[in-house]
Amino acid sequence: MTGPGEGTPTPGESGEKGTAAAGLAPVLEAALNRFAETPRILVALDFDGTLAPIVDDPMSARALPESAAAIAELRGLPDTTVALVSGRDLASLDALYPDSAGILIVASHGGEYRLGEDAGPEPTEAERARVAALVQALERGAAGIAGAWVEPKPLGAAVHTRLAEQVSVPALHGAVRAWVRANDPELSERTGKDVLEFSILSATKGDGIARLRAHTGADAVFYAGDDVTDEDAFAALESGDFGLKCGPGETRAEHRVAGPHEVALVLRALARARASRAYAKTVTN
Repeated sequence: MTGPGEGTPTPGESGEKGTAAAGLAPVLEAALNRFAETPRILVALDFDGTLAPIVDDPMSARALPESAAAIAELRGLPDTTVALVSGRDLASLDALYPDSAGILIVASHGGEYRLGEDAGPEPTEAERARVAALVQALERGAAGIAGAWVEPKPLGAAVHTRLAEQVSVPALHGAVRAWVRANDPELSERTGKDVLEFSILSATKGDGIARLRAHTGADAVFYAGDDVTDEDAFAALESGDFGLKCGPGETRAEHRVAGPHEVALVLRALARARASRAYAKTVTN
């Protein structure tokens, strides 16, 4: 993260200005160039399915090198802040993303966050007990279904069914929901791609975007995401913001690309457009 007047770059070694928009639609390129002219921006990014391709083993997921390089470039630009916004917990993101300590993070769908020295509160003993009971219930439900597995989180737990026989998924979800109704109906529920998750908090990625906007004082927000849960973040965007849907599916986002490799192209183009703006300001000043 940089402050005003810090890290002012010159354009790339080739001397080019504006976006390197190879592979980007002209409408998307033009929108990026307009957004890049915003005085102070926040670039908020989902991780799985957006920066990192979806993989069978979630702990083997890694951001594409092209995206990681573009993020590093964006972080070096003035008036430009980068954040990760993920359904993963903080510990997972720290394990999977290099130099995560230097990036603002909203995790657990908005339930956890680390904004510089501002970190979310630790769960109470009573909350930990609720989470433990939930984890046990999900593990009992998933025990007899090959390929289904449970991901514990500090504020809840998720049951993943990407590798399970899909005919068994409705019964599993039904059993889990029945346990929640009977034992802890105050838990919040959210669904994503091959995942059903419950949390002791009702926070969403939209809450995370609002928190990041207030923390950074950004004039506009760029957000990219691929899943159903990212629609909460897109819904929190305002006039002048930039929403990028990665992949298929209905969305509130104004722009769309096919997958993580195209997200990398967009981030690189945005970084170059911001670098060009910073260089132009340096020359005129």
